[in-house]
Amino acid sequence: MSQNSTSSRIVSFILGSLLFLIIGIFVGAFFLTGIGDQILDPFLASDSTETDSPAEIQVLNEAPTVEAIIEEAVPIATETVDVEEEVQVSGDVETDSAGTPIIPALNSVRSNEQLQDTLIDIYKNTNPSVVHIFALVQNAALGSGTGFVIDNEGHILTNNHVIQSAERLEIKFPNGFRTNAVVVGTDQDADVAIIRVDELPEDARPLPLGNSTDLSVGEFVVAIGNPFGQDSSMSLGIVSALGRGLPSDRLLPGGGSYQLPDAIQIDAPINPGNSGGPLLNLNGEVVGINARIFSETGQNSGVGFSIPIDIVERMIPSLIEDGSFVYPFVGVSVQSDFGLAAAEQFGLDRTTGAYVTSVVPGGPAEEAGFRSFSAEDPTSGDLIIAINGEDVKTFEDMISYLYLYTSPGDTITVTVLRDGEPLDLSLTLAERP
Repeated sequence: MSQNSTSSRIVSFILGSLLFLIIGIFVGAFFLTGIGDQILDPFLASDSTETDSPAEIQVLNEAPTVEAIIEEAVPIATETVDVEEEVQVSGDVETDSAGTPIIPALNSVRSNEQLQDTLIDIYKNTNPSVVHIFALVQNAALGSGTGFVIDNEGHILTNNHVIQSAERLEIKFPNGFRTNAVVVGTDQDADVAIIRVDELPEDARPLPLGNSTDLSVGEFVVAIGNPFGQDSSMSLGIVSALGRGLPSDRLLPGGGSYQLPDAIQIDAPINPGNSGGPLLNLNGEVVGINARIFSETGQNSGVGFSIPIDIVERMIPSLIEDGSFVYPFVGVSVQSDFGLAAAEQFGLDRTTGAYVTSVVPGGPAEEAGFRSFSAEDPTSGDLIIAINGEDVKTFEDMISYLYLYTSPGDTITVTVLRDGEPLDLSLTLAERP
């Protein structure tokens, strides 16, 4: 093979390689710069199938971030809406005229974050003022409970049953500060007590008292206390029911007991050691004092009860100044929430009201001329249906009004049904014996 032939082949190979490289570079630049898309789009469009929405690729096992949800949801919220599809705002959730949430993902994120931030703030602001109470007998722990600061003078509100058998009270604040406390005032019927310490830590401030009358079933509530001795524990739940009656720990001569009205039933977990602790609304205001649970095991089973703060607030000045509280006294025993058979026995055409079954001799009701049930004539009793114009459908309605709005010495108008006809009786309240 000649040298010229070999050289020609080498030159041809090099030129061919250079030409192939140039063509490759040109083609790559053609498509990468979008020129190819612009040229080919008309041809591709004619062969493609139209769809209602672009295809979306989802990555498995990877949840969208909060930022992604917000970025995706916000443009939807800023779209122009026709008059017929008028946007309505309900709380934090925007809805269309049919009530369908427009941006449920965004609102869910906001709601969860807001609730979480609210609970964190409540705990930070409240917990320094919630104390652990140790009831001691001969320096041995008889039991423990919870209390909370109500003023700058060192007064602490708790349950009477937490402190009633103690010889000495030792108080532990969440920051570790410990001190002794003295009993200032007690009330066994409402299961309320006020104790006092000589010194408060700097971060312990009086907790604001709210309004238990304004509570609604389903409303979120928070309990803070020391269940099973576990300091500064917080639990969340809802108001399960309102207007419950709690019997007093004090038994009356001949049996029976007084009853505390308007107790708050909750499902927020409370256990032994929570007694005396605050029940708070989401504004961080105290709406009740956690007091009791109904349980066959002695531990929480989803039914707890708190003493309403509206009644307690009326008692606080007297408990601090006098050491006790004086209740108004009517002097009757009644039956309410009776069924159809009892209504027939009493000669009534209704099952609401408070039916007078006995009258205390010499008491306000007897002086006002009340009539009671008798074995000889079960239909002889008066049915209380109103006090000062306020309806009485149950015994709890009756004592709730008396506790919240009356005092010993007040004269009230009690409306009764007697022989099927309404009758107004004037009654002057006495002090409860």
